[in-house]
Amino acid sequence: MARSALLNIMVQAATKAGRSLTRDFGEVENLQVSVKGPGDYVSAADKKAEEIIYESLIKSRPDWGFVMEESGEVKGTDPLHRWIVDPLDGTTNFLHSLPIFAVSIALEREGKLVAGVIYNPITEELFTAEKGSGAFMNDRRMRVAARRNLADAALCTAIPHIGTKKLGRYLEEAKVSSAHAAAVRGLGSAALSLAWVAAGRLDGYWEHELQPWDMAAGIVLVREAGGFLSDISGGDQMMQSGGIIAGNENMRDAIRKTIIERS
Repeated sequence: MARSALLNIMVQAATKAGRSLTRDFGEVENLQVSVKGPGDYVSAADKKAEEIIYESLIKSRPDWGFVMEESGEVKGTDPLHRWIVDPLDGTTNFLHSLPIFAVSIALEREGKLVAGVIYNPITEELFTAEKGSGAFMNDRRMRVAARRNLADAALCTAIPHIGTKKLGRYLEEAKVSSAHAAAVRGLGSAALSLAWVAAGRLDGYWEHELQPWDMAAGIVLVREAGGFLSDISGGDQMMQSGGIIAGNENMRDAIRKTIIERS
């Protein structure tokens, strides 16, 4: 597959940050047995990866703005373009030496998402997509799964934890989804959940209360893999509302009508 110059810039930034995270992940595994634990180290690893991405992208496109998990918004002199960056999506997994985390970089042009890269440096799976050019994993074309019925589907969503808002809603959705789906999983990484929907590994995904950097790159991947997305109410305000449903068209609608609306 031939990548554009812009996508190559994004891939280079993601893989460079991924190498840094891989080195830090090895140290985190060693720190699991310490009394203090690896928490402070992980926070530093997250910030270091973001700095690597920022420096790489700003060097290539110095006028473009950023929205980043750690540093917030950095306005550019070019009002049409901005990068949306999560240097470590799946921080809790990383903290506990679970190799399910990713670097996520998206490009927004004139308010529209046009490119996305998600990279898991441990598995070395690189998910890429550009508007109108398809979605790929390690240069192999991806398509969303074709299953139409929840009874056959492997779904993914968030698992409630300490501090979860509206816990009752999550528990009700868990009850309804487990009664209708073949399997319900929680990866602990919104970016990888969306990438796995795009790759056909998961049939559908929904989640509430996400941030733009959690989902931006994944939205591009799912769309370019032939998938459909909506916010929780069925609209297209995923980035604004923080809620998202993803899958093929039938699966997206089934999740909303059977799980969301009955919970």
